[in-house]
Amino acid sequence: MTQAKIGIIGGSGLYKMEALKEVQELEIDTPFGKPSDALILAKLDDTPVVFLARHGRNHHLLPSDLPFRANIYAMKSLGVEYLISASAVGSLQQEAKPLDMVIPDQFIDRTKNRISTFFGEGIVAHITFGDPVCGELSQVLGDAVASLNLAEVNLHRGGTYVCMEGPAFSTKAESNLYRSWGAKIIGMTNLPEAKLAREAEIAYATLALVTDYDCWHPDHDSVTVEMIIGNLTKNAVNAQKVIQETVKRLAANPPHSEAHSALKYAILTPLGKVPTATKEKLDLLLKKYY
Repeated sequence: MTQAKIGIIGGSGLYKMEALKEVQELEIDTPFGKPSDALILAKLDDTPVVFLARHGRNHHLLPSDLPFRANIYAMKSLGVEYLISASAVGSLQQEAKPLDMVIPDQFIDRTKNRISTFFGEGIVAHITFGDPVCGELSQVLGDAVASLNLAEVNLHRGGTYVCMEGPAFSTKAESNLYRSWGAKIIGMTNLPEAKLAREAEIAYATLALVTDYDCWHPDHDSVTVEMIIGNLTKNAVNAQKVIQETVKRLAANPPHSEAHSALKYAILTPLGKVPTATKEKLDLLLKKYY
């Protein structure tokens, strides 16, 4: 087993998956450096998958320090076409309660220090990103959640994820500003992943796991690390069940995704004019268009 079409990125609290079998740890170098940790090539039931702990298995990487490009490039190099990204989030709306699951369909970018493109260095590409996640993959993910009838978990299909820089949590003024925008959840990681996955022509969807109400809530204590950790363990158990069911459904009926041809009309620079070094660096992404 050397490749897998389904990738999984585990967020805070989800550093491994107990159900993985025939595990191989792969240390991968990419033109963008090393990924967050070794990639785990394994089988989930009978389906090959690739798993990566976003922050490292020992959670040693700040959100701003994550090697987003290396992570997505490494997934692409192993043949990943569908990427399920689990992420701990805070809730910005009363109805999205701790332990609920949200499958967002929109993002707002509040980051400052992230590189969120593979392009540059002599090549220009502009992906369409009006719909920043794959609707078909999100549907499969949502159906998997709904089918499991998890205790204490309500499913929210759709909603806006505010991606903040971190590592500090929001001020109350910021939290209320995001609420006034109609955003549902807030996190620190998924928007750069979504952009890079689209450039890599990988279908991407987020499984957002609510750990807390953000600090706006008048009847709850402001978010603390202790509060989050208390819910992370429960979320991690539920997330593994959802991911296992999603993988089973994807393996049985992989959907068509517009993401799989995202670069077809996005590259503006004639490929013959791209510097050789850049072309070699991006060969994995560009070779189907030569």
